[in-house]
Amino acid sequence: MALASALLQVMMDAVRKTARPMLRDFGEVSQLQVSRKGPGDFVTAADVKAEQTLFELLLKARPGYGFLGEERGMVEGTDKTHTWIVDPIDGTTNFMHAMPHFAITVGLERKHPDGTSEIVACVTYNPVMNEMFWAEKGKGCYLNDTRIRIAGRADMAECLIATGLPFIGKTGHGQAIKDIHAVGQRVAGIRRLGAASLDFAWVAAGRYDAFFERNLQPWDVAAGILLVTEAGGVVTAIDQDGDPMSGKQIVAGNPEIQAKLRKILREA
Repeated sequence: MALASALLQVMMDAVRKTARPMLRDFGEVSQLQVSRKGPGDFVTAADVKAEQTLFELLLKARPGYGFLGEERGMVEGTDKTHTWIVDPIDGTTNFMHAMPHFAITVGLERKHPDGTSEIVACVTYNPVMNEMFWAEKGKGCYLNDTRIRIAGRADMAECLIATGLPFIGKTGHGQAIKDIHAVGQRVAGIRRLGAASLDFAWVAAGRYDAFFERNLQPWDVAAGILLVTEAGGVVTAIDQDGDPMSGKQIVAGNPEIQAKLRKILREA
C-alpha cells in the first residue's frame, strides 16, 4: 500500500471533506434538471462553497501559503515560496448536467531561489467514482493505493487522444477545428469529456494515450502536469517556447506519442 506524506494527507483530507457536501449537491442537481430555471445558480453556489472549504482547510493546515483559486483569484500569503493552486469543481458544466465526470483538483507550487517554480504535490479527486489521483515530486503517481503508469503505445493509429473544445464565449474555435482535422485522421479516437484535470489523470493512468488543449488556466493544469510526469510521461506547451504551467496550450503523453502529437499540432 502506498504511503502518502503528511503534506499529501493534508491535501487528501481537504478534498475529501470538500467532496461530502458536493456529493449531496450533485444529488440535488439531478432533481433540478427538470426546472425551467435549471441548476445554474445552485451549481455556482456549490462551486463557491467548495472553494471556501478548501481555502479554510488548506490554510489552516499550512498558514501563510498563498492561494490561487478559480473563484477568488490570487490571495498572497506570508510564505512567498508556496502557493496552493485550486479548482473546486473542474467540469462544472458536467456537474450542472448531472454527469458524474468532474473533479476537485489541488496542486502545490514551490518557488525556488533562482525564480523558477514547479508543482511538488497534487491531488485530483473524482468524488462520484471515489478515484483519488495523487503524486509527489520524485515519488511516483498513484490512483488510490495503486501506483499507475502511462500507456506504452508507440503507434498513433492505436492511440486514444483526449482534448477540450471551446464553447460559447471562448476564442479558438477555428484552431480547434484544424486541430481535430489534423489529429483525427491519424488516431483511433478522440474524446472530449469536459474536465481537463481528469484528462491528465487518465493519461497518467494509461486510459488515454495523450491529451492536448489550448486556452486553459493554471488551475486546470497544475495538478495534471505533475500526475503525468510522475507516471512517466512528458508535458510541454505545443509551441517551442511556451510555458505549460500557464495552461495556454498543453500536450501530454508518453515520450514517443507526445512528441508525435506535438509535431502534428504545431503544423495544424
